[in-house]
Amino acid sequence: MNLLIIDGQGGGIGKTLTEQIKAAFPSYTITAAGTNALATSAMMKAGADLGATGENAIIYNCRYADIILGPIGIIIANSLLGEVSASIAAAVSSSEAKKILIPITKCSTHIVGIENKPLNKYIEEAVKAVKEIVK
Repeated sequence: MNLLIIDGQGGGIGKTLTEQIKAAFPSYTITAAGTNALATSAMMKAGADLGATGENAIIYNCRYADIILGPIGIIIANSLLGEVSASIAAAVSSSEAKKILIPITKCSTHIVGIENKPLNKYIEEAVKAVKEIVK
C-alpha cells in the first residue's frame, strides 16, 4: 500500500500525519511530497520512507498512490499561500487514489458543516479513515 502525504509551508500537518500513519501502518510505504523543501524535510524526519519536493514530484507521485492525505488546500489552486498550483490541485483531484483531507480554514475556504476541532482530532480521524479504507 502506497500512501502519499502532501503538505506545504512548514510541513506541520504532514509531519503529524506521517508520525501517526507510520505508527499505525509500519509496513506501508509513505511518500512525503512537499510543495517546498522544509515541508518535505519535516515529513522525512517524521518517518516517511520516500520524499520529493515540488510541483512535478507531487504530480508524478499522485499517479502511483493508493491513498493521498493532506490539508484540504491540496485540491484548491493557489491555496497554502500560493504553494498549490492549479496543476497540483488537478493532479490530486483527478488521481484514482482515495483522498483523506484535513479541513483547514487557512486555505481561504470555509466548509459548511465541519465541526471546529483541534488539529490533532482531525489527524486522528484521518488515521481512522485509512484503517477503514484498507480493511
